Amino acid sequence: MKLLARIFLGIIVCTLVGCISEEAQPVTVTPSPTSTPDGLGHRWVRPNDEMVMVFVPGGEFQMGSNMGEADEQPVHTVVLDGYWIDSTEVTIGQYRRCVDAGACRPPGRDRSFSRDLYYGDPTYDRFPVIYVGWHDANTYCEWAEARLPTEAEWEYAARGNEGYRYPWGDEGLECVRANYWGVDGGCVGDTTQVGSYPGGESWCGAYDLAGNVWEWVADVYGEYSAERQENPTGPSGGRYRVMRGGSWFNNGYSMRGANRDRDPAESPYAEGRGFYAVGFRCACDGD
Repeated sequence: MKLLARIFLGIIVCTLVGCISEEAQPVTVTPSPTSTPDGLGHRWVRPNDEMVMVFVPGGEFQMGSNMGEADEQPVHTVVLDGYWIDSTEVTIGQYRRCVDAGACRPPGRDRSFSRDLYYGDPTYDRFPVIYVGWHDANTYCEWAEARLPTEAEWEYAARGNEGYRYPWGDEGLECVRANYWGVDGGCVGDTTQVGSYPGGESWCGAYDLAGNVWEWVADVYGEYSAERQENPTGPSGGRYRVMRGGSWFNNGYSMRGANRDRDPAESPYAEGRGFYAVGFRCACDGD
């Protein structure tokens, strides 16, 4: 599986050269009334967890890529209605609210890759929650009165109707834009605070759609159809769920907005509870 190969490569590199600790400066994401007539730029705060969501106007785009892996093909036309998506990945502090409310179970482990205590240390409350499986992510979004984004919604938020290579456009990938495994080693060497890369903001105002942690989406993993689709939700059944966006443990190739990976909904990592480079964000309909 692509994900496992990249993880093992990252472990070897990190062992040989060490992980660079270089924290970027976080962005303060606040609600804004400024928006275009179609709603682009409009934000609101979700009450249950105080997550700032950004509006993604409906549109049409070419999903997939002829320059990537076979599972990114065929490139096909997708039409989406407007929707809302979280401006950042769900944080530890937000996820703990769901746990405290009795709706979510705690992450599979309390640590991160390089930190002995991660979940439970207030220092990391603004960092993405990890060690959560697909069902944990789905439960959280339901508790927050939202849902996981579809794979098409996620890709559109990352690439727009221009079909950008990265969330910020087609220009080069650097550690000032995303937390990933750079040529000379990790930009940070672990997760970083959400919203820490203003240069990586996508066209709709979402952060960290490239790097930091992989993100679960709603869809079952499967082959693309060449047919034009409207608001697709993926195959109807299967063992694997799709993950998007790459992570701090992946190289630049994984940062592409069209890149896909998958894992079982109940991952084998960490006793069936995800692992240290997977998190999620939520979405909701644009009513």
